[in-house]
Amino acid sequence: MKIQELADKMGLTIHTIRYYEKEGLLDDRHVRRESNNYRNYSDEAVERLKLIKKFQSIGCSLSELKEVLRDHDANANTNQQIIDWIRNKKKEIEGKKEEYDQMLVTLNWMLEYRTLLRDEPQKAQEMLKAWHAGSSN
Repeated sequence: MKIQELADKMGLTIHTIRYYEKEGLLDDRHVRRESNNYRNYSDEAVERLKLIKKFQSIGCSLSELKEVLRDHDANANTNQQIIDWIRNKKKEIEGKKEEYDQMLVTLNWMLEYRTLLRDEPQKAQEMLKAWHAGSSN
């Protein structure tokens, strides 16, 4: 299939598909050049892009993605190694979640303070004093 058809089918842009190809995520199993130099993508390209999207959805960076796909292609890891990788990725995501939860606490405090400052300035001052008293401990 041509690149536009693949892009439409996968919900990606042509630019993204070309970028994946340039980065080595798609290879000659997935794309072939015709005599007119047009790219022709195989059905394997669809499966490969689904795999890429799945790993991106769990927060894999480009370098992680390259490593995962290289290992996948070579069938290089045992099931236990894959389980360990999944556990480590899960810990990483849980750590990020904790960071985001703390960011939300701070943003909620800021929002409450600013809303009070607009509507009830005296309560806002009390809230700020309480915060300063708590942060000096």
